[in-house]
Amino acid sequence: MKMLGIALGCLGGLLVCGCGPAASRVGVGSEPVLAAGTAPAPQVVHVDAVGAQRLIREQQYAVLDVRTPAEYRAGHISGAKNLDFNAAGFEERLAELDRNQAYLVHCASGGRSTKSLAVLRKLGFKSVAHLDGGFRAWEKAGQPVEK
Repeated sequence: MKMLGIALGCLGGLLVCGCGPAASRVGVGSEPVLAAGTAPAPQVVHVDAVGAQRLIREQQYAVLDVRTPAEYRAGHISGAKNLDFNAAGFEERLAELDRNQAYLVHCASGGRSTKSLAVLRKLGFKSVAHLDGGFRAWEKAGQPVEK
């Protein structure tokens, strides 16, 4: 019975500690120290179209549109930078951007932009917002579109 209590206590500790990007952090206190060779994970927030508009307007998030150039030309968020997720060199082009700038990332419906979050994390971008539902949700909410 005592062993069961110890095992449950260890399991509880694992659940509290979690896993994923934070698991690579080592250190004590409120300011974790990153293990050698790791980049800090970006602060990713998920927003709807209204929340995205607010971030762009009030907090000066730059917009990354990861759709194809043809999709972008058909209509896009004003001021958005187009970096085609499926194009060769996507990661290299992303690496050229300022990692300290806050970015709102989107695609057509959320699939490609969700995949791009892993690349943004890998490259060490500090602050990233994801437009849930993508450009389709933006249009459906009646937000402004530039052509």
